Amino acid sequence: MNYQWYPGHMTKARRMMEEDIKLIDLIIELIDARIPMSSRNPDIDALGRNKSRIILLNKADLADEKYNSLWKKFFEEKGFHVLEINARSGAGIKKLQPLVQEACREKLERDRKRGIINRPVRAMVAGIPNVGKSTFINSFAGKACAKTGNKPGVTKGKQWIRLNKSLELLDTPGILWPKFEDQKVGERLAMIGSMNDEVLPTDELAVTVIAYLQKEYPALLQERYQIKGVGDAYQTLEEICISRRCFRKGEIPDIGRASLLVLDDFRSGRIGRITLERPEEWL
Repeated sequence: MNYQWYPGHMTKARRMMEEDIKLIDLIIELIDARIPMSSRNPDIDALGRNKSRIILLNKADLADEKYNSLWKKFFEEKGFHVLEINARSGAGIKKLQPLVQEACREKLERDRKRGIINRPVRAMVAGIPNVGKSTFINSFAGKACAKTGNKPGVTKGKQWIRLNKSLELLDTPGILWPKFEDQKVGERLAMIGSMNDEVLPTDELAVTVIAYLQKEYPALLQERYQIKGVGDAYQTLEEICISRRCFRKGEIPDIGRASLLVLDDFRSGRIGRITLERPEEWL
């Protein structure tokens, strides 16, 4: 399969971030814990190299706990502050406020020495589309947030959200997204549902998911569908058709229906907690 990701718009998006980055002290970057590297935009590191950084491993509840810990260590060793969260449920988000203070400790100390007291940290929330940025902002802000309006020097349309006296978020439309040459990145984004299934061959994608599960998480696959799962990935998909009674008229296996079932189960975590990328791949 050949995966495409928002062709065009790259220059405009980068220019927007270059403009916004001048206004902030901290970048809070959301990535998907199941594909931590494929869900990152490499440009954010270059553009934010002089800013404090926090990485949020979002959807950590869907990812393998063992690899959550390894990825946390991986990013911490590169100088990031890291937190595992579930933006939808709010799990882990209460730990973010003290982490912001820790990440910006040097900046706050400089302010104190210059006599600047109680100036809030200004943070940009960054992340590729569909990584959970809006859900995170809504969960983190809650009902207590107050929009502070456009500040001087802020392009019309950007909005500051004051969470409390010590932190403001810059809420912007989707900041930036990656342009990838490596089709593995596109494949993994498609596997977790970050692309529109209507433009993808879902049967091929389901076979890709099954092949990965057979290699890395065979017990989870067998337990979920009550199958042996010992054939190749397509044979296993047919086995799932039979196990889940996915048939068309005349008892013909409905591969399309079974493919959507597998993809939905995989993405929702019903098969189990699964991580598609390993830190050692990037060492």
